[in-house]
Amino acid sequence: MSHLSIEEMKERIADVARGLRPVQLMEICGTHTVALFRTGVKSLLPRTLRMVSGPGCPVCVTSQGYIDAACEAAIRPEVTICTYGDMVRVPGRTGSLEKQRARGAQVVVVYSARDAVKYAADHPDRQVLFLAVGFEMTAPATAAAVLDAQNRDLRNFFILPGHKLVIPAMVALLSAGDLPIDGFLCPGHVTVVIGSAAYRPVAERFGKPCVVAGFEAGQMLLGLLHLLEQIARGESRVENVYGVAATEQGNLAACECLAKVFQPADTIWRAMGTIPASGLELRRAFRQFDAVAQLGLTIGEDYEQPGCRCGEVIQGKLLPPDCSLFGKACTPTMPVGPCMVSSEGTCAAWYKYGRTRS
Repeated sequence: MSHLSIEEMKERIADVARGLRPVQLMEICGTHTVALFRTGVKSLLPRTLRMVSGPGCPVCVTSQGYIDAACEAAIRPEVTICTYGDMVRVPGRTGSLEKQRARGAQVVVVYSARDAVKYAADHPDRQVLFLAVGFEMTAPATAAAVLDAQNRDLRNFFILPGHKLVIPAMVALLSAGDLPIDGFLCPGHVTVVIGSAAYRPVAERFGKPCVVAGFEAGQMLLGLLHLLEQIARGESRVENVYGVAATEQGNLAACECLAKVFQPADTIWRAMGTIPASGLELRRAFRQFDAVAQLGLTIGEDYEQPGCRCGEVIQGKLLPPDCSLFGKACTPTMPVGPCMVSSEGTCAAWYKYGRTRS
């Protein structure tokens, strides 16, 4: 069906949806959330097909305790924070990294973990702390950076582990049993690393179809069509319409690199609590790069800003316009929660593209 035009797929989706009860699908990726709006796909879907966003924005699922630990490290005069740009403006209990930088803290925006390693090599007098956040797509790059730092014998490079794993989050959402989800539109870029077979436990254990798709309009529509057709047939399988880049087994070299440096660990997710084996911690052989162990940092309890409902948004329980702060007290220029900060945040996407669709 990949040869179908956008208009033909739109019509096929409408035809299948007419024969079904209302369906709720979840995109489990912040890139899909934004792309559904940006490409206009969301406006092409029938009213009986409801899309909700899952915990797929790396910045949004990072716990408040992690942000506070990063801000605490930033005020130390000997520390330079290296981070991806979206993390800079996330509010913490004592302010954001952006505010710490305004007070004199050294906060450097980098585009890769390797950039942080290079910065550490070029500034041997600084303790360089890289904020290691993101899902399986970016985690192998952090692992490679740690190996690079080890090969260079860098004693001033550290990471604050904050990587998350997609499958345990999906399992946690479904196990809670309080959110009706009929199927998942799964992220193409994460699947390039983990492989489409990784979603089988979700499809088989919970009876939820999972379809991997890319981020162009045609890819997303094709993925949604496959999901609806499975639901119509009473099936729950894993399908991959992103075969140009994603395979069943994934990127074995990236997975091997990841497994060499990291191991699964119980991790706190914003508003979702601790999910077993849903994060990554450094293996013992690489603990000299762990900022928690080496710099004495503490990742404290999670916390939600008063009135902020990001926790419900990232679990698909609430649409952003239903939050009383959305577009009023909380805007991209004055964000209250991370979902309005990140370029992949659901609230930011709704604010930019979807306020008329509430």
